Amino acid sequence: QVQLVESGGGLVQAGGSLRLSCAASGRAFSTYAVGWFRQAPGKEREFVARINWSGGTTSYLDSVKGRFIISRDNAKNTSYLQMNSLKPEDTAVYYCAAGGARYAYWGRGTQVTVSS
Repeated sequence: QVQLVESGGGLVQAGGSLRLSCAASGRAFSTYAVGWFRQAPGKEREFVARINWSGGTTSYLDSVKGRFIISRDNAKNTSYLQMNSLKPEDTAVYYCAAGGARYAYWGRGTQVTVSS
């Protein structure tokens, strides 16, 4: 069993930065890929970024490439999402997930609001 808790969200002006953290309990975390997702009001949840178990492979939603960086520290059981050059359209609740290809474990999310 893995429990995930996101933090680091908040209100930021367009062009600003935030770093989200996803703290995990459970030894299995280091064996799982981690995904970050977001859901804006009235929209479906969408994939944002993914990092494999070792941190050696990453992938991103096209609209965040070059602005967001996903990373992880397995010694701290934590994944990070560094978000730079934020835009109002990045406003959403951000979730981290882990636990296989279907992401069996999810956090409760952290709100990110970008003002114009």
